[in-house]
Amino acid sequence: MEEEKQVFPLDSEKLYYSSDKLTLETDEGPVTYKMGVWISVDPVRIHKMIIKDKILQVDEIEVFNPLESKLRRADPDYYKRYMGLKLVIDYPGYGTGVVAKIPFENDPVGFYKWWRKQKHEDKVHLNRGYQIILFQKVAQMEPKIILKKDLELIR
Repeated sequence: MEEEKQVFPLDSEKLYYSSDKLTLETDEGPVTYKMGVWISVDPVRIHKMIIKDKILQVDEIEVFNPLESKLRRADPDYYKRYMGLKLVIDYPGYGTGVVAKIPFENDPVGFYKWWRKQKHEDKVHLNRGYQIILFQKVAQMEPKIILKKDLELIR
């Protein structure tokens, strides 16, 4: 006699902890795991359900913090795009690691030189809005150093 599989549909009103079960549709059909397993098996999907779709609520300490850690290893590009200026970087003059937003705001020209001219675009993802803010500040403060392609974006 086959054991009946219990289904645990998403409840958008519920706060999920690592031991709570959730059934999600996959290529193999519906699959049920504890939330703690889901964040290892499919961290990007779970993260998007929380951040982008806002259909999944999770406990910050038990689920969200470990999820962010797993994202970094599972999909570094997605993680960098998500973190943006919150990412900790090695930046000249700051010893060991600084949140990218600090040099971005306090030293826009230096940050621009580091990010664009020293080819560190792969280290910090700046969305279009932040690029425009940075390019405008640099064009105002030191117009001679800004690249033509960046000037064209803000004209």
